[in-house]
Amino acid sequence: MAASFDMDALRAMVVGVELGSFARAAVQLGRSQSAISMQLKKLEEQARRPLFRRDGRGLVPTEAGEALLRYARQIIALNDEAAAAVGNSAGAATVRLGLPQDFFEDVMPEVLRLFSQRRPNSHIEVRAGRNYALEDEVQAGRLDVALAFFKAGASTVGAHVATLPLVWLAAPDAVPLAPAELPLVLFDHPCLFRQTALQTLDRQRLRWRMALTTPSLPGLWAAVGAGHGVSVRTRHRLPGNVGDVAAAHGLPELPPIEVRLLAAEARTPAAEDLLDIAADAVRRLIAEPAAATG
Repeated sequence: MAASFDMDALRAMVVGVELGSFARAAVQLGRSQSAISMQLKKLEEQARRPLFRRDGRGLVPTEAGEALLRYARQIIALNDEAAAAVGNSAGAATVRLGLPQDFFEDVMPEVLRLFSQRRPNSHIEVRAGRNYALEDEVQAGRLDVALAFFKAGASTVGAHVATLPLVWLAAPDAVPLAPAELPLVLFDHPCLFRQTALQTLDRQRLRWRMALTTPSLPGLWAAVGAGHGVSVRTRHRLPGNVGDVAAAHGLPELPPIEVRLLAAEARTPAAEDLLDIAADAVRRLIAEPAAATG
């Protein structure tokens, strides 16, 4: 007979992996650490193979554990959605949305507004991330839907939303361009925008220096607006004190970038709703404005 996995044990597994600690999972779930350990052991007995291995002072999933983890997230999401459907508000469905910081001011609030109207009892988990991380999270089943940037024409993952031009951006009246090198304000490594900027400058044999690096988009705009250097981004939601300075300083043309909408293969009905709503929002807020200005 096929194994019937214990729902509480599956939830302990997912929460422990998500938090990076089964001790923290015990606190969040209101159980003792010994109870969590017993549940993990029960899962291994039901699976009839090791699901975790020791890594330093903690546990990490084995290959079989990763496979079960992917299904466990789906099982829990469906269970919680079913509980919400029959009136158990404590079991509200959870959906997970990932997107770059560039879309926090318009796409994210629009998606949240529309999704909350359609599913008022749901729990929405939003994660900001880099492109490579968002793609990996979707493929691993840790995100249901995500928006991410890709090199134009370089990927067939997900659905193409828009192709956007990249531009050199700075404070027009306060660009501290040194005679011999270009001061850059960019995200820290790894970053597609950073990679594109450096490759473009190197191909033209133009000298540059890294004036500031940050993982924060508001931090990047603050530095650029203060005249600390030049950055590379799309024209989407630019601050008022930042503009395109390529022509003024003879900077080389940059290749365009794509925005793609990614979705996990296995999706709950709530995740399907999130995907439909996100597709509509990005079409109106990204694709159509890009076509109008392109």
